Amino acid sequence: MEVDYSVPKKLRSRKIQIRNIPPHLQWEVLDGLLAQYGTVENVEQVNTDTETAVVNVTYATKEEAKVAIEKLNDHQFENYSFKISYIPDEEFVGAIIGKEGLTIKNLTKQTQSKVDIHRKENAGAAEKPITIHATPEGCSEACRMILDIMQKEADETKSAEEVPLKILAHNSLVGRLIGKEGRNLKKIEQDTGTKITISPLQDLTIYNPERTITVKGSTEACSNAEVEIMKKLREAYENDVVAVNQQANLIPGLNLSALGIFSTGLSMLPSTPGARGAAAATPYHPFAQQSGRRRTSSSAYLSGLYGAPPAGAFPHQHPLPEQEVVNLFIPTQAVGAIIGKKGQHIKQLARFAGASIKIAPAEGPDASERMVIITGPPEAQFKAQGRIFGKLKEENFFNPKEEVKLEAHIKVPSFAAGRVIGKGGKTVNELQNLTSAEVIVPRDQTPDENEEVIVKIIGHFFASQTAQRKIREIVQQVKQQEQKHAQGAPASQHSK
Repeated sequence: MEVDYSVPKKLRSRKIQIRNIPPHLQWEVLDGLLAQYGTVENVEQVNTDTETAVVNVTYATKEEAKVAIEKLNDHQFENYSFKISYIPDEEFVGAIIGKEGLTIKNLTKQTQSKVDIHRKENAGAAEKPITIHATPEGCSEACRMILDIMQKEADETKSAEEVPLKILAHNSLVGRLIGKEGRNLKKIEQDTGTKITISPLQDLTIYNPERTITVKGSTEACSNAEVEIMKKLREAYENDVVAVNQQANLIPGLNLSALGIFSTGLSMLPSTPGARGAAAATPYHPFAQQSGRRRTSSSAYLSGLYGAPPAGAFPHQHPLPEQEVVNLFIPTQAVGAIIGKKGQHIKQLARFAGASIKIAPAEGPDASERMVIITGPPEAQFKAQGRIFGKLKEENFFNPKEEVKLEAHIKVPSFAAGRVIGKGGKTVNELQNLTSAEVIVPRDQTPDENEEVIVKIIGHFFASQTAQRKIREIVQQVKQQEQKHAQGAPASQHSK
């Protein structure tokens, strides 16, 4: 049992936090226990990575909270001892603002930044997010200064031994921050001497698409980690901007802002991606660029990528677009999620995308993958495949530390396969470098009844889409050359 007897009066509040609660303790029992010491206004469970439960309790008065802390001093439930502390009444916020706002004015002036403290958001919550707008260097410097202020306040009030840095980042960027098998994150931890954890996917909701990155260590170590974390997040975001613009060019008439495919179906979200922090910041603000009342084109695309599509965003279809067939391979255990209850999800998906979507029978009882056959024009392919990638991420069929990567097969005429490979494999290598997807044209394939062979593409969604489009472009060029050649031959014979 930990009890804060020596808490200064200025730090006492109506709120207390109780930790180390047995996970099987019923809420009714806990409520009854808390009610013995006064009127409980609110009990809120806190998400943690510990097996035991943690709750924040708000009493009607500071006196009741003080009594609860003192009385619960000797309380044990089975073999568990409750650990209790006050939740300070925003003393950190006051310290950051300073007397007559002088501290925050000085901070913004020194770092040439704009700092927003979201005091009214999440009323009653123990933490308040802070958004910092500045250059990457300005953001990092402001973050460092805020951490210094908070640590000094914690030392003076003895409210905490260490002040962790928490950064909020959009879920679609987090996979690349973590890196394959967690390598990026481990390197940042090793280089900066910090411990970094990321909130689980299960905490995401349609109203909260952000994951919490918690960094623990000295102020200096946390500040150094912030620089590296934000560098990775910025890189991921900038790559998405490039990929989005590539997709827009590759599929004429495609309006990406209509799709809303990169999060957990977040069609209701305001356009506020990027990273912001409870004690840290956003080195970039994707949608800050405005042109009159309209967003710039890349911002509009990204509002679909990370947030809400603008009204009336669906583009007009081109007349009779060419039908394409793509076979996408998904984990066998994900089939139920894609089909949905009574087939509702796959029907909605087909309607949304304007594509035919069918799941092929399993090749055997132990097959680890199932083939999804998607038939439709380029835009329908983009929408259908994007939603499938998004669903697999949302339903946690992939390790949260990894980007969703799937294998897709497209068929090309056998006479065009050589052009996809290129001389000495040059074209396929360039394709892989450009798209970041793995592109495989299996050798010695026997063409099917339509004289077509399979090209395999493995990668995350944007990589796969870009590769598919580029390969289709190559095939189209070969077909046009063949047609010209075929038309030219009879013409020359006729002129003889």
